[in-house]
Amino acid sequence: MEIQKQQEVNSNRSFRTIIRQLVEHKYFQPIVIAIIFFNGLIIVTETYLTGNSLLLAIDRIIVWIFVLELIVKIIGLGFKGYFSDRWNLFDFSIVIGSLLFYSTPFVSVLRLIRVLRLIRMIPAIPALRKIIDSLMKSVPALTGILGLSILIFSIYAIIGTTFFSEVLPYEFFGSFHTALFTLMQVVTFESWASQVARPIINEVPWAWVYFVSFIIIGALVILNLVVAVILSYLGQDDEVKREEQMDRLYKENQELKKDIQEIKQLILNRNNNN
Repeated sequence: MEIQKQQEVNSNRSFRTIIRQLVEHKYFQPIVIAIIFFNGLIIVTETYLTGNSLLLAIDRIIVWIFVLELIVKIIGLGFKGYFSDRWNLFDFSIVIGSLLFYSTPFVSVLRLIRVLRLIRMIPAIPALRKIIDSLMKSVPALTGILGLSILIFSIYAIIGTTFFSEVLPYEFFGSFHTALFTLMQVVTFESWASQVARPIINEVPWAWVYFVSFIIIGALVILNLVVAVILSYLGQDDEVKREEQMDRLYKENQELKKDIQEIKQLILNRNNNN
């Protein structure tokens, strides 16, 4: 009985090893990426051929391919190994959501789930995953910049509603929230000069100081601070890998020196004995 149980355990291990080798095969991930790309093409085509039965059938097949991929990964990596990676959790939620809401009567929800399937491209491609990981790591550092941005926007919105509310229509500087939206338009350089700045400067000549200072502080300084923080986190992973590699080379060098010293000592001892 014990021999039979041991054989069953060994067979299960060998099966899991085969599945794990399949999951870690160099062609497994590119095939998954190709399927996601193909899924994106199907979704785009559906926007032109709404309700096409062939496209719906292909989409259903792709959903079950994703489910099969999910099962294979869980078997190969194990529950603990699979769910220990947060990107796998993201994949799991997208695939299960696609499966659960596939027969939903809410067409908008189904379309949203289909579009979200394309986000699986992020964990599938290492370069995209690196960018998103860096963005997530930079969130705590960006909170200070966000607080500074809110403060500056609030100050300029209050100044705008105080001095320019009667110059332009209500939707520009008529209230605090409309002024915030107008400043967002200014900071993105979207028709800010022709729609906002020039009409106000014609009525209030000193208003150029308001707009120029806001663009310098809001658009140039703050946005560049955000970019600088994100870029610093993008380079952190490479720096850590470089330091680890240097430490490994240093240890190997020390071990090599130690081996050379021992060989020298052995040669000296042999010469002295002779």
